[in-house]
Amino acid sequence: MTADTATNASDNEAKKALLRAVLRPIGAVSLGLLVVALFIGLSGYNVPQVFSSLFIGATGLQLAPFKVDPFPLAQSLAQTAPLLFTGAAIAFALRAGLFNIGAQGQMVVGAVAAAVVGIWNPTLFGPVHIALCLLAGGLGGGLLGAVAGLLKAYRHVHEVLSTIMLNYIAADAADYLVTHGLKERHSMAPQTVKIAQAAYLHPFVSGSGLNAGLLVAIAAAVGASLIVKYTSLGFRIRTVGESHDAATAAGYNVPWVLTVTMFISGFLAGLAGAVLVLGLEHRYIKDMTGEYGFDGISVALLGGASSVGVTVAALFFGGLTSGAGYMSLQTNVPDSIAIVVQAVVVLFAGARAVPWRGRRFARANTLLFTGVTGREEPPVE
Repeated sequence: MTADTATNASDNEAKKALLRAVLRPIGAVSLGLLVVALFIGLSGYNVPQVFSSLFIGATGLQLAPFKVDPFPLAQSLAQTAPLLFTGAAIAFALRAGLFNIGAQGQMVVGAVAAAVVGIWNPTLFGPVHIALCLLAGGLGGGLLGAVAGLLKAYRHVHEVLSTIMLNYIAADAADYLVTHGLKERHSMAPQTVKIAQAAYLHPFVSGSGLNAGLLVAIAAAVGASLIVKYTSLGFRIRTVGESHDAATAAGYNVPWVLTVTMFISGFLAGLAGAVLVLGLEHRYIKDMTGEYGFDGISVALLGGASSVGVTVAALFFGGLTSGAGYMSLQTNVPDSIAIVVQAVVVLFAGARAVPWRGRRFARANTLLFTGVTGREEPPVE
């Protein structure tokens, strides 16, 4: 095989991988929407009207008469940002064969850390203050992720169990802080004082939640993908994800790789919490992180743990969440139908995850079983 032939083969494989990354979530979404359409129709609702309202609520684009409203699209993109962070975080861990269920807790810690730094020294120059808040949020989430990585690497505590428990610890610790030491005085609400105005991420569209946090999310997702694909650390992560034995035989420090992987995964999730503080609430408020950490699992699975797929999945779920409210107002269909769509889509995506990604996703599908029983099922090939 000549060098040119090898290069062409490599390019073809890269194109096929990119095509799969895009088509796989689109196929799962299409099948999921078809099932939900049947459900809506059997319930007596006008299916075209329901989906038309959902589309308008997500994009702000109305075809007849033609009208464009930037606010709904801005809100959809605002919902996309934290989902992209948490989806990229979970996808990164999956590359090493780790199932990070703790993105929710890591996001909480990141939000609290960003709020503390945002309150500190309000005279700091704006961009510097923003950068420090983002760094604090990422480090907070990363350190919590590293705890699970260390437990996995050196004490063989399954990451599913440890991250679930750490979610509770993070949430309860944050609740304690915002009702005691960090609580805003003269307020009954469990919240901190507002961060310095210089650290605000201002909205791109007035009244919306869309801000520079989306750009940070895209940069973080791209950066994580570049680490996995083009660095020696990424090669080690992929090798560990395929086989611990092979990684050990190659001389890699597997415990170190597991710990670093969970740190980076937690760092990405922590950034999500920081962006919510800087761009939306401008303080930490109890339960402000919602379910973004858990929804990131759906994003990562639908996206097939690839950067392109995760981005497409985050856009879809962001638009779905944002458009559901408008759809409910226009058609009287409960906005909880968005949750049904999400669940059905993930089921279709998960049904094809194992054959498409091989042993890495086969192992991911056994993680819950392993965590509960302490032994692994034979991987499904």
